[in-house]
Amino acid sequence: MPELPEVETTRRGLAKLVTGKKIRRVLVRERRLRWPIPDELSQYLVGRTVRAVRRRAKYLLIDTSNGTLIIHLGMSGSIRHVAPNAPVRKHDHVDIELDDEICLRYHDPRRFGSMHWTSVSADEHFLLCSLGPEPLGPDFTPDYLYGRSRNRKIAVKNFLMDAHVVVGVGNIYASEALYLSGLSPVRAAGQVSLARYAKLVDSVQQTLRRAIKAGGTTLRDFVSGDGQPGYFGQQLFVYGKAGERCSKCASEIRVRTIGQRSSYYCPVCQR
Repeated sequence: MPELPEVETTRRGLAKLVTGKKIRRVLVRERRLRWPIPDELSQYLVGRTVRAVRRRAKYLLIDTSNGTLIIHLGMSGSIRHVAPNAPVRKHDHVDIELDDEICLRYHDPRRFGSMHWTSVSADEHFLLCSLGPEPLGPDFTPDYLYGRSRNRKIAVKNFLMDAHVVVGVGNIYASEALYLSGLSPVRAAGQVSLARYAKLVDSVQQTLRRAIKAGGTTLRDFVSGDGQPGYFGQQLFVYGKAGERCSKCASEIRVRTIGQRSSYYCPVCQR
């Protein structure tokens, strides 16, 4: 699934390309995504100018003069910019054509993604209104995490992946950040001290910034807006490395299931 770094990589590429451009045409080949694409999508978008391309959590927000298109890439989705006459591949579900022969093409083999329209503030939309703070924003602090975690028995890894606590820290990045901070993924969130949450906040932000710089992590389907894979997978310390040696202590990296997700960790370095 495209996570925060992958979505941010896509956002940055699209923002440079489409901000200030007018939408000329919208072609929907398949409306049956996780939620059906609105029949009126073309009516909302055609003739409007893109004011900004933003990100909230794992959602892309394309702002126009009359509202916002909210896009989620689901499990396997991607948005690429292609020529309007580029050959259509299987699972190319939506084209958004703009000035200067720019076409944004939405591709989603599993159709778990979605497109929503809102004419009011995107923050009020049902998908966004209850989300936690951005992990790279000013509200994601050690004091915040410490306060939210008091008396919580949930594993700290699951706590960190809860979008109501903080958005965008998916399975890969949670495993990597916990390794960098020296925290066991199974430790109860309520048993983590303020000092250790300070280290965790720093590790989360360091991990995400490195991943964004590398263009995200390509494990299966993700490509950026120009069709390029992400290269952060080459920098992973523990994720997907069960049986290999820890780069710090040479112990064997282990994997266990926590909250139905595979969690990779070093049993010596993480306590």
